[in-house]
Amino acid sequence: MAIRIILLGAPGSGKGTQSARIQEAYGVPQISTGDMLRAAIAEGSAVGKKAESFVKSGALVPDDVILDLIRDRVAKPDAAKGFIFDGFPRSLPQAEGLDRLFTETGMSLDRALLIDVPYERILARMTSRRVCGNCGAVYNVITQPPQKDGVCDRCGSALVQREDDTVETVRHRLDVYEANTAPLIEYYRKRDLLSVVPGDAGVDQVFRSVQEILGAL
Repeated sequence: MAIRIILLGAPGSGKGTQSARIQEAYGVPQISTGDMLRAAIAEGSAVGKKAESFVKSGALVPDDVILDLIRDRVAKPDAAKGFIFDGFPRSLPQAEGLDRLFTETGMSLDRALLIDVPYERILARMTSRRVCGNCGAVYNVITQPPQKDGVCDRCGSALVQREDDTVETVRHRLDVYEANTAPLIEYYRKRDLLSVVPGDAGVDQVFRSVQEILGAL
C-alpha cells in the first residue's frame, strides 16, 4: 500500500525529524519544494529551466511551476510506494492545486499529519539554540546545553545566537505561518483527512503516535 501524506506544523514543531523517521521506516521519499527546485534546475529539465528563471531573478516561483515540479517528482520510481510532503502546500491555493494534480494523476492523499506544539513551547525551542562561531557546533540551552555556559565543548570558543533565532525573528516566522499555512489545518479537517499528533512529547513518543495513525490507514 502506498502512503501519501502531508506533514503540517509550525517552524520548530519537529516536522523535519519526524519526516526522516517516516522516510526510514516506510521507505518513501521526503519531497520538499527546495530539493525539487535544486534537482530540476541541475537536471536541466523543461520545468527546471522555467523555475531557474524565477530563482535567478530572485522572484517567488509561481504555484503552477511548483505543481509542475511535483507532477514530475511523484512520477519517479522511488515515489511508487508513496511520499511525504514536508513544507508543501504552504497556502490554500497550493492545496487546491495539489488536489487537482492528484485527480489528474489518479492519486489520492491518505492523511495530513499536524505536529501540534504550543506556541510558547515553539518559541522557547527556537530561541534557545546557540552555535559555536568557530567550529559550527550546535547546542540548545534547554535540551542540549554546553558543559560551560556560553562556551563550546568542542573547541572552547564562544557560543552565539543567530539572528534568525532571536525572539523577534521567530515571532515573525510564526506569524507568517499562522497567516498563510495554518488555514490548511481547517481545509484538511473539513475533508476528514487531518490527524493531530501532540508534538510536545519526546521524539520517540511523537513517532509512535505517527505510526499508530499510519497503521490505521
